[in-house]
Amino acid sequence: MLKRLKLNNIGPADNMDLEFGPRLNLITGDNGLGKSFLLDIAWWTLTRKWPSEINTKLTAGKKALPSTDGPASIEFSFTSKMKEESYKSEFLRREQSWAGRPGRPPNPGLVFYAMADGSFAVWDPARNYWRTQNDVDVQDRIPAYVFGPTEVWDGLNGKDGKPICNGLVLDWAGWQKEKGEAFKSLSAVLDVLSPSTEEPLVPGKFTRISLDDARDIPTIRMPYGQDVAVLHASAGMRRIIALAYLLVWTWEEHKKAAELLGEESTKQVVFLIDEVESHLHPQWQRKIIPALLVVVQKLIKKAGVQIITATHSPLIMASVEPLFEESMDAWFDLDFERKKVVLTHRDFEKHGDAGNWLTSEAFDLDSGRSVEYETLINKAEVLLEKEKPTTKEITKVNEELVAALSPKDEFLFRWRYICKKKGWLE
Repeated sequence: MLKRLKLNNIGPADNMDLEFGPRLNLITGDNGLGKSFLLDIAWWTLTRKWPSEINTKLTAGKKALPSTDGPASIEFSFTSKMKEESYKSEFLRREQSWAGRPGRPPNPGLVFYAMADGSFAVWDPARNYWRTQNDVDVQDRIPAYVFGPTEVWDGLNGKDGKPICNGLVLDWAGWQKEKGEAFKSLSAVLDVLSPSTEEPLVPGKFTRISLDDARDIPTIRMPYGQDVAVLHASAGMRRIIALAYLLVWTWEEHKKAAELLGEESTKQVVFLIDEVESHLHPQWQRKIIPALLVVVQKLIKKAGVQIITATHSPLIMASVEPLFEESMDAWFDLDFERKKVVLTHRDFEKHGDAGNWLTSEAFDLDSGRSVEYETLINKAEVLLEKEKPTTKEITKVNEELVAALSPKDEFLFRWRYICKKKGWLE
């Protein structure tokens, strides 16, 4: 598990220091303050490769560079297969690279990275572990499997053109026809990741989507009874379907590789996921984090699972309240203060309602209303502070509030109560 990251002169802040929880870690903050950057760094510390180094088609996962001309360093520690590992890497400007120890990196277990744009990266200790010869790295294995959004569905090839992964469409179809363990696992993962019990994600019958495409296309059975091709599913469903497929593919391939090597399957999984709520309906957002914890532990039995995720969603924050434990989990918040980016390890305080999370330190909004309505309420509050506002002023603002706000709005209740008490309204 990743235990610590300490960054100097790299990224949007001068310094960042994160002590991760062993189970769930949440990263919040405005756009551009470094949430995705921190996940990229986390992936690199565990695998020693940037995603775009392995798959040059990616627009994300690029190599991090120093912020200024001074020294820059990435210091980290994590629990490997054998022991805790600590290391400090410094940026070598002439080589334009981050210094690393000679030889292969320590084994951090299975590392799975779901990026916000639909790309995925997988580091498998049975398939991607480098070997050394005379203290020199010998790249006789692919250093990681990195999928662009299209390659998740259509397959990933190596530099020699040979297939590494058949892709979701072909693999799913093959698993479903075989009716073996892989398909059982896929069905179980889809069920756990479903938005609700009333709308389960259930594989349907195969279909064809074109006269020129001879593939049997898997489908999802919709609540209204139709089987919809996975390629035609909604963006949210495709996000979850791709996630479910790659989790199963990764684990199935890992088990086969471990068996060939005569080794035990890994007992440690680090799951990095950017914008976990991406494309998901609110009812799905309320369930996704608890479901991910369940599904990884269900798929990879007796494994320690650590999730590190970035989010913009108040529903995500509200959904983890019942399971958040200070001893196992952590919340990091990025803010822009005095023209500087500041990272804070915040105490997790329960807010109950997602609307309350909007006005919390996680999102820093004055309210959950639209900007126009908030401006109107501020105008009304200023009026309430006056000793003797005119009848015309009170009547005009009251008409605007009644037209804008719900009859059940708390501020509207308060406005009417104060105005009646002061004799401004009948």
